[in-house]
Amino acid sequence: MPDIRILSAEAARAAIPDLSEVLADCVTGGASVGFMQPYGAEDAELYWREVADAVAGGSSLLLVAELDGRIVGTVQVGAAQMPNQPHRGDLKKLLVHRSARGRGLARLLMEAAEREAAKRGKTLLVLDTATGSDAEAIYPRLGWQRVGVIPDYALWPEGGFCDTTLFYKRLA
Repeated sequence: MPDIRILSAEAARAAIPDLSEVLADCVTGGASVGFMQPYGAEDAELYWREVADAVAGGSSLLLVAELDGRIVGTVQVGAAQMPNQPHRGDLKKLLVHRSARGRGLARLLMEAAEREAAKRGKTLLVLDTATGSDAEAIYPRLGWQRVGVIPDYALWPEGGFCDTTLFYKRLA
């Protein structure tokens, strides 16, 4: 059974090697999550240090999924917003290592992220994802509402323009 937990800044720093492996695997597998190929675990370390700093500052929540004591998935909630948006959070970087897919980890991570965001007073979450990606199909099944598509929003990791689909979900 997977273990889903929230990492403190200290735990996030300790988990940088595992988190870097997950991110590198996803980018290598074609996930459009902000990085270009070639991309290895050593490339991801700076990114995860910045995330750990955001966790320390209270502007982000970092959740992980573990199987057999190994981090194989992660998601973040950006909790710091402008003064007129204290109720909103940004869901970021839902990542599951290719070796651990098909076990419901994305669903478990999303459900935990939504619960934790709600505990912190968030009533609305938003996200964007690559149009046509495997990830895009996950969100409607979890109750997220599709808003629309922005053409040529980003690049695929191997190059070439990528449209982006926007989603939102109201939290009870």
